[in-house]
Amino acid sequence: MTTPTRTTRGSATASRVVLYATLVALALIFLTPLLWMVITSLKTYTAAQQIPPSWLPNPLAGYGYEQILNNTANPVLRWFLNSMLAATLHSLLVLVTASMAAYALARMKFRGRGVSFALIVGTLFIPPTSLIIPNFLIVDQLNWIDTLAVVVVPGAASAFGVFFLRQFFISLPNELEEAAILDGANQWQIFFRVVLPLSKPALATLAVLSFLTNWNDFLWPIFVLFSPEKLTLPPGLGLLQGSYVTDYPVIMAGAVLASLPVLILFVLAQRHIIQGVSRSGLKG
Repeated sequence: MTTPTRTTRGSATASRVVLYATLVALALIFLTPLLWMVITSLKTYTAAQQIPPSWLPNPLAGYGYEQILNNTANPVLRWFLNSMLAATLHSLLVLVTASMAAYALARMKFRGRGVSFALIVGTLFIPPTSLIIPNFLIVDQLNWIDTLAVVVVPGAASAFGVFFLRQFFISLPNELEEAAILDGANQWQIFFRVVLPLSKPALATLAVLSFLTNWNDFLWPIFVLFSPEKLTLPPGLGLLQGSYVTDYPVIMAGAVLASLPVLILFVLAQRHIIQGVSRSGLKG
């Protein structure tokens, strides 16, 4: 006859086994496309066309990467640098504008604060595609077409960023600001020396999300960038696919190149991302 303690331990072990098996299965589901992308990028053109496809590249080749590095008609490395610069500058602008607006809405008392916040959040429900023509007319008047600014500045006033940081700022204890005021700090000093240093997880999370949004943007650059050397990576990679022939190793090599910064950024910032997301929903 089994004791209740043994039965409980057996149930806990079985639950743990099921949990780990589920996590491994989910990991395989998400990792399989990435593995297939990397494997295909290391195949020759002929091997990539084989049916049925092979999981192992035989022979192992850097054909796709050679085509990218030596392709003068499609400067993939230039597109990569353009995307890196645009996404980085865009993330910094989002952090500046969103942090100041969120601080005012979260910690300062003024008439119309609730209405202002509601209007900002309401813009999240506007389809982004409906703003393409108005934004195009604005950047055209500013002579920003086919320049770096046209993929950096639009969207820098992020409604989501304001909402996200406001939720985080609200969760900070009021006693910290009161202590700073007693020490003679003004509103700017409280913002820069107290609130921002305590908000590193939320700021890191917003920076990553803003970087990804700009890095993966495909539609807007198509409308505003026309010179081949000014393109960013997402629309540029579309040019690697021919009209009649699909060179899978080259396309997958470009996809690997586009994925590396995102994966590295997430690995470096994952601890801050988890803290930022968990803290941002504590208060409303």
